[in-house]
Amino acid sequence: MQLVLASTSPFRREIVARLGLPFTHCAPHCDETPLAGESALDTARRLARVKAQSLAERYADALIIGSDQVALLDGRQIGKPDDMAGAVAMLQFMSGRTTVFHTALAVYNSATGALEESVDLTRVTLRTLDETQIRRYLTREPDALFCAGAAKSEGLGGALIECIETTDPNALIGLPLFALVDMLARQGMAVL
Repeated sequence: MQLVLASTSPFRREIVARLGLPFTHCAPHCDETPLAGESALDTARRLARVKAQSLAERYADALIIGSDQVALLDGRQIGKPDDMAGAVAMLQFMSGRTTVFHTALAVYNSATGALEESVDLTRVTLRTLDETQIRRYLTREPDALFCAGAAKSEGLGGALIECIETTDPNALIGLPLFALVDMLARQGMAVL
């Protein structure tokens, strides 16, 4: 059975590659706009599921991995910034505060129709940052513009962070690896 990652994210590809299993990746077909009244958890879960299922026709005998991440602070969903100004505004809003990152995972077996889902919650508290520090960070870490909340923890973004509370550090990067190993095993694809 083929393993497929429904994502163009280099961060998610890197996480799946750690398993040492052959896989392919493909852009999913998915509108990532949150629905009106939808919670951050429900948005992340729905988008992970839709991403995985969107490739079922193309990959008829595969385990398809979908993942999505939504950050939440003060009831406001925080996505990826559109540009430098948006990234600065996001990080100013998050400065000195705790944001909850909802990272959803879906594994869809396109041969059987079986679907497994989970959502990892990671709490990230940023240091209190001034605008100069934020701009310096964004200039040195341009990939942060492609990350929810403009904070790339596995790079220089680690300097922004005061505290992380998580059960899986991979989830903050974009895909809950610990849960993925369990889901693949239940679908007959053992990692070890």
